[in-house]
Amino acid sequence: MPGIMNAKCAFWAVLSLSLLLLSSCEVVSNLTDVSVKAPSQPQETYTIRKNEHNSANKIRKLATSTLRFEAVFDSSAVYETVDPANQADINKLYGLSDCGSLHQQNSARFGWRWYNNRLEIHAYTYNNSTRKSVFIAAVELGKPFVYELALKDGSYVFTVDEKQVSVPRACSGLMDSYQLYPYFGGDEAAPHEIKIRIKELP
Repeated sequence: MPGIMNAKCAFWAVLSLSLLLLSSCEVVSNLTDVSVKAPSQPQETYTIRKNEHNSANKIRKLATSTLRFEAVFDSSAVYETVDPANQADINKLYGLSDCGSLHQQNSARFGWRWYNNRLEIHAYTYNNSTRKSVFIAAVELGKPFVYELALKDGSYVFTVDEKQVSVPRACSGLMDSYQLYPYFGGDEAAPHEIKIRIKELP
């Protein structure tokens, strides 16, 4: 038991230090611990400011095998990148790290992009540091949709509006993880202020 506790303490210590050092990558900007996932939270608006990548967020430890939430994108999700080649880049909506590692090693998130004149939702994962994205569905602006991410043994199951995809997972069971919040990019920062409303569901 002492060995397990020491390993967990070491994981969170390494995580906090690593996030502070990764200044050029997607990082969590506020190192406030917000405990384990609550059954339900009120709706929260996440704002990504112009010329930035991150929304205001915290490190939040999770202990869950399912993440369910409702999200609403407004017209601020419509954008055009400076470099047309970057229009296909996947932005991040919501998800979690996995396998007791940093999120650029193992993680699962819903991704989004404004592409071909529609808002696309993707499954976006890192599996042993290999990145993968899979299209799930296109969603309407201004309309709430329910998103569910289930962590299975060896796979992630992403569901949006009854459309479902499965993506390989590098581990099994309930693992140490932390919340991942809305993020713009990709190579480019947000071209204007972007607001996304998210309500966690039980």
